[in-house]
Amino acid sequence: MAKDSVKKLRVGFVGAGGIAGTHANNYQNMPDVEIVAASDVSEKGLKAFQEKYKVPQVFTDWKQMLKECELDAVSVCTPNFLHCEPTIGALNAGCHVLCEKPLAMSAAEGRRMLAAAKKNKKQLVIAFQFRFDGKTQALRRAYDEGFFGKVLYVRVKAIRRRGIPNWGVFGRKELQGGGPLIDIGVHALEMAHYAVGAPQPQSALGFTWTYLGNKPSNTACSWPNWDWKTYTVEDLAVGTIRTKNGPVFHLESAFVAHTDQEGMDFTIFGEKGGAQWSTTSLYHDHAGMMVNSTPAFVAKRDGFVHKMRHFVDVCQGKCKTEAPAEHGLMVQQMLDGIYASAKQGKEVKIK
Repeated sequence: MAKDSVKKLRVGFVGAGGIAGTHANNYQNMPDVEIVAASDVSEKGLKAFQEKYKVPQVFTDWKQMLKECELDAVSVCTPNFLHCEPTIGALNAGCHVLCEKPLAMSAAEGRRMLAAAKKNKKQLVIAFQFRFDGKTQALRRAYDEGFFGKVLYVRVKAIRRRGIPNWGVFGRKELQGGGPLIDIGVHALEMAHYAVGAPQPQSALGFTWTYLGNKPSNTACSWPNWDWKTYTVEDLAVGTIRTKNGPVFHLESAFVAHTDQEGMDFTIFGEKGGAQWSTTSLYHDHAGMMVNSTPAFVAKRDGFVHKMRHFVDVCQGKCKTEAPAEHGLMVQQMLDGIYASAKQGKEVKIK
């Protein structure tokens, strides 16, 4: 078949807000993808999305879109509380799905989504871009080649000093499922989890605090004027996860905290070696010396761009998924466990 006659992947959108634009920008750069439809409850936002990306068909009801349009794949780009049902609907309609992180509001929802993918023999890929980052890939290769030996402990953080989102529904627990833990902590946790082989979680001990986000503030910051009156999520979450035959993970995540230790990072502690994600530094013993080494070259790869291309390749059968829904489910179990432990005041088992 001639190159210019290759069938294009026909993609639709559930959700046409900000994150949908980043998906669409990437799809538009792929000659083997065609954006054919989009749905959103906001007619204003939907019209803007249609005009910017020249989308032929738009709907205010995603169910109608799936019924009327011939689609191969769907990007689910909605708030967390709208991940589950549209994903299941798209899978049942015979579409592959790229679902934004986290997988869902709960592991129970996630299991339903995985079951739908299995039943329909379609791909469900979770949009975790940081596992595709060059630094993450380098540390995963080191893990696969045995550099760390047995990994004992992984310290993870996703911290903002003043970074409460002042748009969307990020401060509303009933729509988002939680605060920094489920929004930014999930990114750091999932790439660290992936880097050390994606072990099965067994138990969680967690703590959460809300002390600044639900109050008005006159402190100058780059993200001011969040809606503190509807703010019902945590400011800070801390959790420890035990895994089956694997390391202990410790996670710190905050939208707002009195600290200068901002950013996202993770550190690996193994019997034979260790590493730091942010600097791609490797720590080990060699020739009777404690050695810190840094690669002369680490591929600088835009994780978001790569995850989008990867999803298309998976849909077209060119490769197996590197972001399986099963990994997304394990990450969701860890999030659920930390929140449940914080609520119950004790360590909880993860089933």
